[in-house]
Amino acid sequence: MFREILLQAWTSLRRQPTRSFLTMLGMAWGIVAVTLLIAYGESFRGVLVTAFNAFGSGAVIAWPATTSEQAGGERAGKRVVFEKEDIEQIKADATLVRSSCLETVRWMPIAYGERMTTTAIRGVCPDYGQMRHEFPTVGRWISAEDMAERRRVVYIGSELRKKLFGERPAVGETVAINGLRFTVIGTMDRKMQMSNYFTSDDECGWIPYSAAGDIWNTRYASVIVFEPVAPRFEPQAMDQVRAAIAKRQRFLATDKRAIQMFGRQEFKPVIDGITIGLEVLLAFIGALTLGIGGVGLMNIMLVSVDERIREIGLRRALGARKRHIRAQFLAEALVITLIGGALGMLVSYGISAAVGTLPLLGPMYQDTSGKGDIRLTISLSTLALSAGILMLVGVLSGMVPAVRASNLDPVEALRYE
Repeated sequence: MFREILLQAWTSLRRQPTRSFLTMLGMAWGIVAVTLLIAYGESFRGVLVTAFNAFGSGAVIAWPATTSEQAGGERAGKRVVFEKEDIEQIKADATLVRSSCLETVRWMPIAYGERMTTTAIRGVCPDYGQMRHEFPTVGRWISAEDMAERRRVVYIGSELRKKLFGERPAVGETVAINGLRFTVIGTMDRKMQMSNYFTSDDECGWIPYSAAGDIWNTRYASVIVFEPVAPRFEPQAMDQVRAAIAKRQRFLATDKRAIQMFGRQEFKPVIDGITIGLEVLLAFIGALTLGIGGVGLMNIMLVSVDERIREIGLRRALGARKRHIRAQFLAEALVITLIGGALGMLVSYGISAAVGTLPLLGPMYQDTSGKGDIRLTISLSTLALSAGILMLVGVLSGMVPAVRASNLDPVEALRYE
């Protein structure tokens, strides 16, 4: 039965090949718009999320401040400081913290030969690299041995490397930090990140916390960097870190003004809201474009109903029921929709292959690797969503003519001239 309906639909469409082709073309253009806009939205979201994750998949930055609540004999307004003992307390008490590290920062001159610049030199521990996604492109990150042996080694960002070395290899070379000699052990490519603190990672140099003590007083750290055991435990981990430090420094664990914390999960809903909202908007615009093609299909099908009124009356007189008439006209609409949709998806693949990438963050970060560019990759999820929208538009566009045809009075239809 279904096969016969499709064959009848195909036969009817072949009677007016030009009209049918133009209608299919309208549907094809609509599905091209839907598919490419959805693909653009998915890639845009992926690029922004990747740039946001460059800060660190779960890193939290804690800043020392002053207490705002009176605790025991201590008055409010006590200055909080971060020391080595605080890290030991965190490791002992904060069960939801995977790693923690003191970080000390100073802006100092760093020189190589006749080239010199002033930038942030950051004293950190070995765990810091994994927490903050400081992954070397050449060389290595700071090791536990570097820390234990107080080695004067430095890991530098991409922009700092260019300023000091240009296009020359940097690993193994010796630079002077505030007059002291340090060996470059690693460098990284341009880091496209949506957030940072102190200054961009690309401009920085990192040295072991122990070696930083040879240049400046590191008793009190600038910040504490820590990572929860899982991102969903970030709020609880923050509370545990604050409680551990409060226990040692004798202030209330509920005093959130004593320690300010910057967590990635706090800003994740904002990024998700922006990117998901853009994806929905682009899909809606594409659906509207496809809807215009659907209106064209509906008009053509209504014209087809008017042209075949006598045929409909004859079929009803020979025993065809309303559902048979509805099924035939709906099948004709779906055949146009499916053929146009298949053609549109093929065109979408061709356009995506021809376009390749579209610039987004690359020009902003002067990156030519393509990591920050939008790639119009048509995924299975994109095809599934596009196909779903296509079928919905096809059914809605074909239903009105099909219902009108099935509701025709057989006697009046046979008399129609």
